[in-house]
Amino acid sequence: MGAPEPAQAPAVDSPAILVFPPLLALGVLLIGAGAHLLHPVNISPLLPARVAGALLAIAAVWIVLAARAAMARAGTNVNPRLPSTAIVTGGPYRFTRNPMYLSLCLLNLGMGLLLCDLVPVLLTAGLAAVLHYGVIVREERYLERKFGGAYSAYRGRVRRWL
Repeated sequence: MGAPEPAQAPAVDSPAILVFPPLLALGVLLIGAGAHLLHPVNISPLLPARVAGALLAIAAVWIVLAARAAMARAGTNVNPRLPSTAIVTGGPYRFTRNPMYLSLCLLNLGMGLLLCDLVPVLLTAGLAAVLHYGVIVREERYLERKFGGAYSAYRGRVRRWL
């Protein structure tokens, strides 16, 4: 009789994201606002930038509310640190696999345009990159493992961002 095999820890049912997306977005938003206060890099003309910023911010709020409602209808968790119980394909998930993360980027971009400041606008690219590599790629691997072919088929139909 050999030595008993060590018990393996149960697999964690989560995507093991690197950062909580709303906190990341808030941090980027605060950095952009701080940069604006310390050394603004103005965007001209002001009125078109502000109108575009307001429209993007409104779109971001609408997208996130629609995405949350679609997740609630599907009966899955909104918090990306908790297990997914379903693949959500309704609402904005028909057009993008990541409407909530898209809305965070649109909100940051909109706020930069409302401030008419180039720095917060440019920080949106960094926000998108961290969301992509630190959250989305990990979530996609997790969903592929958990839902297999059903998620692969969805991924084949719907774009990651837009």
